[in-house]
Amino acid sequence: MSDPEVPPEAGAESTAVPNSTSERFPCRSCGAEMRWDPDADALACDYCGARVPVPRTEAVILERALADAGQAARGLGVEARVARCGNCGAQVAYDGRSTAGECVFCGSPQVLEQDSNRNALRPESLIPLDVGRESVERAFRTWIGGLWFRPDALKKLREFRAVGVYVPYWTFDARAHSDWSADAGYYYYVQVPTMVMVNGRMQMQMRTERRTRWEPAWGARDDAYDDLVVHASRGLPPELAGKLGSYDLSKLVPYRPEYLAGWRAEEYAIDLATGWGAAQARIVASQESRCSGDVPGDTQRDLRVRNVLSDVRWKHVLLPLWSLTYAHGGKHYAVLLHGQTGKVVGHAPVSWAKILLLVLGVLFGVGFLLLVLAVAGAFA
Repeated sequence: MSDPEVPPEAGAESTAVPNSTSERFPCRSCGAEMRWDPDADALACDYCGARVPVPRTEAVILERALADAGQAARGLGVEARVARCGNCGAQVAYDGRSTAGECVFCGSPQVLEQDSNRNALRPESLIPLDVGRESVERAFRTWIGGLWFRPDALKKLREFRAVGVYVPYWTFDARAHSDWSADAGYYYYVQVPTMVMVNGRMQMQMRTERRTRWEPAWGARDDAYDDLVVHASRGLPPELAGKLGSYDLSKLVPYRPEYLAGWRAEEYAIDLATGWGAAQARIVASQESRCSGDVPGDTQRDLRVRNVLSDVRWKHVLLPLWSLTYAHGGKHYAVLLHGQTGKVVGHAPVSWAKILLLVLGVLFGVGFLLLVLAVAGAFA
């Protein structure tokens, strides 16, 4: 299979476009640092209440060929430090006004501040965080209240930590040409004489048997993949990320550092080459499945597929979510809230007392039913 070459990027010696000057967003009225307000869709000042709209331009979202990775801009374009978690490995950038005492994903206090990787590829686009803190708290309370077999104390939970985070992803476009060959099997049926026992005596009867006629088959197909999304985070729990659901990528806007003001952004832990490898494996699996569907007949064997991938393009995007952690019984639990749809997924402790009561109730019900049937049978 053709494998387009991926040039070195973050962390390697490069003649890439240098990182532009980091921007700050002081309030024109009072001079305080402004932050992105998801509810107002604007930069907001927490001190004087000023609002500054951020224009959502209609520019084309840039997608690059793999060979152009060395020419992409670097860094986030804002002054940032990074907290690296020693527990889950997440590296999350935050602005100078914040402190990093705990990991935003797992709640671990094992965080180490370090310089931001200014050579990391800059995002080409993002979906602005569109769910505000009050909406997050309401959604979290609703989610907690709807859980079954959980400790009642959770519904009275007063303290939890919610942090808005932009999570890194790669997206890939590619064209795939696949040549395939296989043995196509066609079912046919024959009558076979068989000895069977009938009324204690052996008799000859005809039985229908299915057999397969194998014929060689071959073909080709062309497919296109658009915005194949690959998760580039290390801190986001994979099982929760899968349940969180997809994003509407038609809402992507060109990257502007204003959207990150006052929020956190995880630096990608899966680099471009590794991300393309994951996308390529998914394309190969998909093409094998599609080619399998093209094989004629009733069954098949020895499917062989040769793929040639071309016109591969990529972009680095940031997608928003809220990461919540809360403590119960001496343990930390992670909850995620989709930054576009508001969907909530997460972990919660189990109340074994409630489960035991349910089991005892079921056993009691079954025992009572058997007793009633036994009594009814005795008087029948």
